[in-house]
Amino acid sequence: MQGLKKITVETMVGAPIEKVWKYWTEPDYITKWNNASDDWHTPFAENDLRTGGKFLTRMEAKDGSAGFDFSGIYDEVKTHEVIAYSMSDGRKVKITFKDLGNQTGVTETFDAETTHSIEQQEQGWQAILNNFKNYVEKTTNN
Repeated sequence: MQGLKKITVETMVGAPIEKVWKYWTEPDYITKWNNASDDWHTPFAENDLRTGGKFLTRMEAKDGSAGFDFSGIYDEVKTHEVIAYSMSDGRKVKITFKDLGNQTGVTETFDAETTHSIEQQEQGWQAILNNFKNYVEKTTNN
């Protein structure tokens, strides 16, 4: 997988690191935010958050016209700091979390694939990250 272009997306979430980490890693929350657009959803997620652990999310169009499993194995997990994993196709992803008190910086860097343009991939991953930010911030007072 050498030579793949790396893409980085990031956001600042208006919530403390503990909440951001919980919402990012627990399946009950993952199913609520893990989509790039309103016509998609994640009906199923499982997550064994530890080095060597596996994760699986099922992403589907709400109308049933398309869907896929997104899965991988964790290479590194440092609570409230880093999650790194290898996707099922071997590409690598690294997510860093920066504790800034009542805000948390989330940065995701991933190996690009060759089917979709760099711009499409960046827009898709950024849309999911933005959806995560919006979901966490919407529920911050709950």
